[in-house]
Amino acid sequence: MVLFFVVDTSGSMSGAKIGTVNSAIEEIVPEIKDISETNADAQIKVATLSFSTGARWIDSAPVAAENFRWNYLDASGVTDLGEACMQLNEKLSRNAFMSDATGSFAPAIFLMSDGEPTDNYRYGLDKLKQNNWFKKAIKVAIAIGEDANTSVLADFTGNIEAVITVHSPEALRKWIQFVSVRASEIGSQSSNAAASDPAGNGSDAESDIVSKQDLFVKEIQAQTADAADWDAFDDDGIQW
Repeated sequence: MVLFFVVDTSGSMSGAKIGTVNSAIEEIVPEIKDISETNADAQIKVATLSFSTGARWIDSAPVAAENFRWNYLDASGVTDLGEACMQLNEKLSRNAFMSDATGSFAPAIFLMSDGEPTDNYRYGLDKLKQNNWFKKAIKVAIAIGEDANTSVLADFTGNIEAVITVHSPEALRKWIQFVSVRASEIGSQSSNAAASDPAGNGSDAESDIVSKQDLFVKEIQAQTADAADWDAFDDDGIQW
């Protein structure tokens, strides 16, 4: 199973925002590795897509969790979410990142952004929505601060319940950790997304994969009650 980090690295993310993203993901890597190593059903791999002025993959292929190292991201430029969607669509293919010889689970896709798209995001997202792997994926987004367009993020995830809004580094860090771990655990549970699809397009039985997204949304809702004070507490007093 591939866990995709899709990270907004536009100029508005500079400073505490991108710094928190970097440190939080770096801290959670050992736990993702442990989940992968103890999972009898699936190996977890990680892929990172950074988008600002354009979009770029940090690694040329998904990296096995046991070998994954987080590369710190810098922030500058605009917010080309549409280009990120186009590149994600290209790699969500048996000819690219979903080419594992033993079959692939539906991926988990984790989007983080703090602003408005600056390109024609709808064209790219409409293309991405036609991708069978994307349709079956667990999808979640974090809106960083009040300037993030939650409607756009909900369009990406498929529903507003899968969009989490944060206002402080503490909340961002804890939600990154929660989402990364639970998406890895739920996404790698047995229910092979390619098992019933000879063409390898990821079209497993609809109920199996939708239930993973539904389960993940329920996990978010349950965690939200416990997370109510995360935004209110931050050692540096930063609020976004």
